[in-house]
Amino acid sequence: MKRIVCIVCLFASCSLFAQKTQVGDFTAHLDIGAPKVQGNTVYSKKDKSYIISGGGYNIWFGRDELQYAFNKLRGDFTLTANFAFIGAGKEAHRKTGWMIRSSLVDSAMQICATVHGDGLTVLQWRGSKGMKMRDPEDEIFASGKNYSLIQLQRRGDTIVMRVAEKEGDPWQLVGEHVLENLPGDVFAGIFICSHNPDVMEQARVWNVRIGK
Repeated sequence: MKRIVCIVCLFASCSLFAQKTQVGDFTAHLDIGAPKVQGNTVYSKKDKSYIISGGGYNIWFGRDELQYAFNKLRGDFTLTANFAFIGAGKEAHRKTGWMIRSSLVDSAMQICATVHGDGLTVLQWRGSKGMKMRDPEDEIFASGKNYSLIQLQRRGDTIVMRVAEKEGDPWQLVGEHVLENLPGDVFAGIFICSHNPDVMEQARVWNVRIGK
């Protein structure tokens, strides 16, 4: 019996490790929240881009489901990249963008610079573990839609989101939010959520820059 338990534990550990392999500039990628449709992140050395694929019921309420490629970062930093959905998609509220999390549990404190399938672009957050996110109290909306270039910056406990339509255009400030009790060490990376537990959605991410 003990041998069987050990084998099961070893298999689970190996499966988790397999999901956490490095991809491009990110030290790991995995599904958060055990979505019904498993996700993946693939890196192209040729053009230094990522194809991120994932399912997930949503990123909202008291918990999240998503595919996440990330690094563990400390202190202040700036995250910048271009994002574009692949294909027409099935959900107007499929989501991709940058996300900062206090941990990898599905109910963790988090804040994300989010682009939706219908072009809606927004800064949204969960202020503490397990807290239900509120609409529109926990959101700051961009003035326009269909931005490609997304930036998320940490300055202490203040998180700032900026957007631009394309490389070379001036940055537009979406807004900033003070996320109290944000740990010094956080997880930061790109994500995708299909907004439909039965559907896989994909996005291409390129020009990824992670600056201190």
